[in-house]
Parts: sequence; structure tokens; C-alpha cells
Amino acid sequence: MTEQFNQDKQHTLAKAVTISGTGLHTGALVDMKLNPAKPGFGIQFQRIDLEGQPIIKADCDLVTDTSRGTTLQVGNAKVSTVEHLLSAFVGLGVDNVLVEINGPEIPIMDGSAQPFIEIIEQAGVEEQDAEKIWYKLDENIHFYDEEKRVEMVALPSEKYSLTALIDFNSPVLGTQYAQLKKMSNFKAEVASCRTFSFLHELEMLLEHNLIKGGDLSNAIIVVDKPVTDTELERLAKVFNKEKVAVSKDGYLNNLELRFPNEPARHKLLDMVGDLALIGYPVKARVLANRPGHSTNVAFAKMIKQQIKKIKNLPDVPVYDYTKPPLYTTEQIEKILPHRYPFLLVDKIINLTETTIVGVKNVTFNEYFFQGHFPGNPVMPGVLQIEALAQTGGILCISSMGEGQFDTYFLKIDNCKFKQMIRPGDTLLLKMELNEPIRRGICNMHGTVYANGKIATEADMVAQVVKRKD
Repeated sequence: MTEQFNQDKQHTLAKAVTISGTGLHTGALVDMKLNPAKPGFGIQFQRIDLEGQPIIKADCDLVTDTSRGTTLQVGNAKVSTVEHLLSAFVGLGVDNVLVEINGPEIPIMDGSAQPFIEIIEQAGVEEQDAEKIWYKLDENIHFYDEEKRVEMVALPSEKYSLTALIDFNSPVLGTQYAQLKKMSNFKAEVASCRTFSFLHELEMLLEHNLIKGGDLSNAIIVVDKPVTDTELERLAKVFNKEKVAVSKDGYLNNLELRFPNEPARHKLLDMVGDLALIGYPVKARVLANRPGHSTNVAFAKMIKQQIKKIKNLPDVPVYDYTKPPLYTTEQIEKILPHRYPFLLVDKIINLTETTIVGVKNVTFNEYFFQGHFPGNPVMPGVLQIEALAQTGGILCISSMGEGQFDTYFLKIDNCKFKQMIRPGDTLLLKMELNEPIRRGICNMHGTVYANGKIATEADMVAQVVKRKD
């Protein structure tokens, strides 16, 4: 990310780009093509080698295996080891991309996200004309796995940051700590950090023929127990090396670390990739002790559920009665032809190119309460819709430029009445354009809020007509 990068806009790739490599566990040589995608598309994988070329969305609910990386699956189609590529997308702010792949596993490359960073930058990151909606937590989310001794917590924050602490009781690794204070630091501080494994884990994988694409150049191998010459000779044959040795620091083949705490930084890299599977951009401070793929995904599911609750809460407009309105009743009468007793909007408090918010103060003196219903006054639903219609009319007319205009409603769909409106209620009337106005046709979604809750909703289509002199 550059200083000019607008994190509140969605981004995709400027052009398609390809990369090839070998899968760590399958050993399969795969070709991968990263394609630009439209706003709202998200990150999706397409297995172009399978019948029907099935698509698999980057979603924590589609994770089927976390034993040796993170695997997504829909039906019989799967794609494995997605975390390093996903972390590169998040690290460079790419929201929408279609990943075409002709095999079951993302290539391991050098075991880090750096090769993916390089091809994304080769393609270029392009800003899209669409807002990026960030979700902020309203409470702490805590995860604990007693068996694995993993603890993770997400705290409400104004930015997205991650901290990882690892302690595997290893005399080589010791206790390590790493922090990513802001995502713009990902490329410089985290992207190049390689995956790591202990030698005893490597031997087990080799025995089960599970790392067919493994190489000493794409992982840090930690040796924290004595190793015989016979074992080193066997490893040399497996990896097609003349000689395999253990460095004085305890790493296989005299490996030089890119950072003193490279393993802990790689845990941050994995967290960024796995938490991308939440599916929603999040602003939170994430702290993790001994994180791994299975716990990352379990934690992602918890955060996703919390965000879905937040997302489903009504987006109630803020009404500060101490501030002067944009339009008073007198100004509204200059725009709309309605008059008492049929003018049902008292003021306009917010107006943009796509959204408007009006206010209607419902009093006991409303004329309709005389007959609806005496002794049990309830505002008629059709008049709530009319109040929305008048508010939407102002939104439409305000975009038409010079002249006098009227709005005529053509269609009302999906109308729902969720709570009764009674005397003393203050209605907030919100109308939003579903699409740009074309040839005077306005497609809008309307919502009536009362007492902090949705009272009425409807989709409306209207036509703006210029008045004849």
C-alpha cells in the first residue's frame, strides 16, 4: 500500500497476471491466473481443470481441512494452502479477484507471501468506484482451545492490527513475539517470512508421503533434537542435495533467517490469510498466543458471526434536533406540490447524491387519528409509505437541475410493516437509490425508523416529470 492508497475504497487488479509453481503437499505443478473482478466480488477460486469449472469462495464456512494448511472445498472441488496468497491480497488491499487454477493446491513458492506480492504489484492494484464497508466490533471476542493451548482475542479498534506470540517449548525458537501495527507494513515486515516446521514433523510427513513438493528452500526446518549422520544422509537423498547439515543456530542446511523472529512473523502472515476468510473487512486489534490454521479458522467463524449480527442491526440515521435542518417545511413546499393536510415531511436532515433522510413528527392532533382508530390511534401504513414517497421525491428532484418537477410513483414492492406508529413517535424517513437515475426513472429503497427500530420498509420506483409552464 502507498500513502495515496484509499482504504475506504474497494480495489482489484489493473490487469490479469499469471504464476506457476509446485504444491507443497501434492507436488502438483499448477498454473495460476489472477484476474480483475468487479466490486463486491470478493476473493474466489476457480478450478478450471475440473468439469464445469467450479468456483470456491474464500469463506471460513467452506474450510474442510486445516491439518497442513487451509483447504477450501465445495462439493468435490477443493483448493488447498490458500493462506499465503490470501495474505498477499489483504496486505496490498486487494478486495476483488478471481483466481483461476488448474490444480488442487496453491503453489508454495518460497514458503512466504513475497512471490505473490511481486506478481500483484506487477499487475498493479486499481481503485474501484465502490465504497469499502469496514466492520467494527462492539465487544471483545475471545477464543480459547484448551487442548492446543491457543488463546485469541479480538478487541474493538479504529484500525486492523495483529500480534502473535509463539512458544513451542523449543530451545531453538524460544519464545517469540511479532506485531503488525498496520496493514501498510505487511509488505516490508511480514510478506517475506517463510513457513517453518520441526524436523520430527517433517520426518512424519515424509513417512506418509505428504510433502511431495517440499524442498529445503521453501521452509525453515527447526532441529531441536540430536540428529544422526544416517538421518542427515537420508534427508539429503529425499531433497536431492549433496549434503544436509544442521547450523549452529539449530536450523537445517545453514539457513539464514530473514528476521530474528521470522517464525513468529510467519504466524502473523498465516493469521492475515486465514482471517481473510471472515469475508468482511474488519477493524480490530487481534492478539494471539500459539495460533495455528485450525484455531485461526475457528476464530474467523466467531468473528464472522459477530459481524453478521452487527450487519443485521438497523442502520438508524442519527437525528440531532439541535442542528438546523437542510430543508425546513417552508423550503420543502417550494419543491413538492403537497400541502396540509397531505404534506407528511416536516424537515430534511441529510441529503447526498444517493441518500436522503427526512423527519416526520407524529402528534395526537394528526387529522387521520380521528378515524384510525378512535381510542387506539395508529398511523395508517399507506401514509407511512406516502411520507417515504414524498421524501424520495425530494431526493429525485434535487438531482434534476433547473426547473420545476413532480414525481409520480410507478411501483411499490416488498412492502413490510414491522411496528405500529403512535402519537409522540418521531419518524426518520430514509430513501436510498438502488441504482443511478436513468431517463427520469428512480429505483429506491425506503425505510421508516421509529424508536431506533425499523417500522416500515418498501422498494419504490418513481418517474420524475418536468412541470409544463
